[in-house]
Amino acid sequence: MKELEKTYNPAEIEDRLYEKWLKGKYFHAEVDKRKKPFTIVMPPPNITGKLHMGHALDNTMQDILIRYKRMQGYSALWQPGTDHAAIATEVKVTNKLREEGIDKNKLGREGFLKKCWEWRDEYGTEIVSQLHKLGVSADWDRERFTMDEGCSEAVKEVFIRLYEKGYIYKGSKIINWCPTCQTSISDAEVEYEDQDGFFWHINYPIVGEPGKYVEIATTRPETMLGDTAVAVNPDDERYKDLVGKMLKLPLTDREIPVIADSYVDKEFGTGCVKITPAHDPNDFEVGLRHNLEQINMLTDDAKICIPGKYYGMDRYEARKAMVEDLKAQGLLVKVVPHSHSVGTHDRCHTTVEPMVKPQWFVRMHEMAQPAIAALKNGDLKFVPESYGKTYLHWLENIRDWCISRKLWWGHRIPAYYCEDCGEMVVAREMPKVCPKCGGTHFTQDEETLDTWFSSALWPFSTLGWPKKTPELEYFYPTDVLVTGYDIIFFWVIRMVFSGIEQTGKCPFNTVLIHGLVRDEQGRKMSKSLGNGIDPIEVIDKYGADALRMMLMTGNAPGNDMRFYWKKVEASRNFANKIWNASRFIMMNLEKSDGADVRLEDLTPADRWILSKANTLARDVTENLDKFELGIALQNIVDFVWDEFCDWYIEMVKPRLYNDEDQTKAAAMWTLRTVLIQALKLLHPFMPFITEEIFCNLQDQEETIMTSRWPEYREDWHFATEEKETEILKEAVRAIRDVRTSMNVAPSRKAKVYVVSENGETRDIFERGVSFFQSLASASEVSIQQDRTGIADDAVSAVSGSATMYMPFGDLVDIEKELARLRAEEKRLSGELTRSDRMLSNEKFLAKAPAAKIEEEKAKRANYAQMMEQVKERLAQLTK
Repeated sequence: MKELEKTYNPAEIEDRLYEKWLKGKYFHAEVDKRKKPFTIVMPPPNITGKLHMGHALDNTMQDILIRYKRMQGYSALWQPGTDHAAIATEVKVTNKLREEGIDKNKLGREGFLKKCWEWRDEYGTEIVSQLHKLGVSADWDRERFTMDEGCSEAVKEVFIRLYEKGYIYKGSKIINWCPTCQTSISDAEVEYEDQDGFFWHINYPIVGEPGKYVEIATTRPETMLGDTAVAVNPDDERYKDLVGKMLKLPLTDREIPVIADSYVDKEFGTGCVKITPAHDPNDFEVGLRHNLEQINMLTDDAKICIPGKYYGMDRYEARKAMVEDLKAQGLLVKVVPHSHSVGTHDRCHTTVEPMVKPQWFVRMHEMAQPAIAALKNGDLKFVPESYGKTYLHWLENIRDWCISRKLWWGHRIPAYYCEDCGEMVVAREMPKVCPKCGGTHFTQDEETLDTWFSSALWPFSTLGWPKKTPELEYFYPTDVLVTGYDIIFFWVIRMVFSGIEQTGKCPFNTVLIHGLVRDEQGRKMSKSLGNGIDPIEVIDKYGADALRMMLMTGNAPGNDMRFYWKKVEASRNFANKIWNASRFIMMNLEKSDGADVRLEDLTPADRWILSKANTLARDVTENLDKFELGIALQNIVDFVWDEFCDWYIEMVKPRLYNDEDQTKAAAMWTLRTVLIQALKLLHPFMPFITEEIFCNLQDQEETIMTSRWPEYREDWHFATEEKETEILKEAVRAIRDVRTSMNVAPSRKAKVYVVSENGETRDIFERGVSFFQSLASASEVSIQQDRTGIADDAVSAVSGSATMYMPFGDLVDIEKELARLRAEEKRLSGELTRSDRMLSNEKFLAKAPAAKIEEEKAKRANYAQMMEQVKERLAQLTK
């Protein structure tokens, strides 16, 4: 047994211990048929990312579960890795090259990809090192990357299989296009935000009917250049005669028809809707029904591509110019302010442009069905359960998934085009001969796959799939996925339908949902608000354990939480409490460790705390099995701080300081046993401090990480001792309350008479008299059946079936107290006289502000109340 440093210093111990854990390979999990497997896959952080509070919360929760299961004897695998983050990485590298004066396009695809890999090697592992600082016990020996060789093979295999099954197809459909990142994005990557805009009401002239118009209203007048019809509801009596007529499209030389379609809401706006099939999802569907032309009027960077006056203008520049021209031609009817929801790219926050483009899609209806069934038949569950409704709603309304991206960094689509005849071949390798014309020259599809396509395979691709590896057979399906509620659509659903489709099994049985970490005001942390808090700064100042404890305090599945610096400080204070208590125990253990003590040697107080620790083990295990991490932590904290430190240690101090006490060894054994028990239960939450204390406290085990998780023991359950000790504690609290109300110094001792007619109660006090005397600050304790020998002026405290009496003179030095009270009486008399003079002074009442007068009245009332209390106390002491 070693001695702990006098002061708890997380900076001194945390990095050292993490290196020890890595060197000892304690995080590593092997296929071991003698053990049950338990698997968690880490949501792969982006290689462009830095640790934020969301990461800290998510990974702390996973670490708690994996450490818990590891200690329970499972072969516990926490599979880590990082995501290539196609859009974010491409933007980062492109910007870096631009700063260096290098044009991405001149560099070429291969040259650019080389730069991306260099960037990944230099910067992409930063977040992993930050996770080390947090204490993350993932199996870093198995770390994966979504673009490593194995994951890339899995991506290609899934693409081929889905294509051959008819689930992947290429076609021109309306997609979300980001003009800044210049790539398509999925529906799940579009964020909707309310923006102030306008409705421009525009007259479209009716061909052949001079002076007659159809009025439409639009929030995007520039898209007129792509209009191919105006639609009205077939049941709208106002426009029945218009259907089939032609309209002159303003600012162009084209004519477009008026069509009837039930899509149009006749109660909204003018009841006439311009149809732009290439630039609106709903218009696209209308266009298909009516065989309308699809006119793309924008370039990839959102400039007008229709020949004419507006050619080459940015979409917003063209909007201004077109509105002015409409006004000049007398076709602009009015402009009405309008707040509406606008789709933006969640990464760069550019307004998304719906566009028709040839893209690759995954047909979703068929694969959604088994994913829906998985929740309904119980193969999959959400914690909290309510998030299952969100999951089902998304799946039951799912649209085909656009999986192609106009990027270079990512998994390139394995489709090849014959340079001679244009035939497309989807294959694992570039074909040697064209099956159509016999040509031998092929070009691979330029586009890459959506990042979510590869991360959807994460639970099984990381374990070696499509190969039938021992790890895949043993660790898959995984057990728990821990993630935020904001990622259900992005990732969870895709993993479920991909896992079932490729392996026949749901990739995990439980999805544990957590909320967001918000600032003290409840706001979402963001760069724009500047209210983000760097977890590494918190760790550097207070330690990883304090941060982890703060994140788990009050944490409940699915609920948002707020970050409070005061909570971090409170967590650090708790760590100090454990450290100091452990030092005290270890200093006394040098004299005796109680190695030969048996349960029958324990005193009632020893049995009480052992029984409480035993119950705690049962409760915390139950909490963790139900994913009640916040409740589990609170139970541990309450026990350690209150029961163990504030009560039991204080109870046994007289025995520790008395070398003649025959129960000293029992006290030492109990202190050591219960401390070890508490450290093990606390370890998943606060791994560093528990490891340091545990390894200094004993030398039988080299790490707490692999020590056995505490289990409930029937022979450690002492119901009688628990009941009796609680009675004594309640009596001590009653005495302390009386002493506090009388301002009695803690150091002042008083004789305590315990009076009870109940013989069993008197026996309880007799058995616990040694620690009761110490905790009640008693000079001596007399336990008796009635009030015989107790002075009339004794102060009483009632607790249960016992009444405690303390001689007034023992609590108070009467002469000193009388002198103090008379001095206070004189001071208050002076204050009252001064206050009365002010409040009877007419000049003061006339000139002083009302607030000042009210303040003086409040002071006077307070002095009067204090004077009444002083006089009452004087009367008591001078009887």
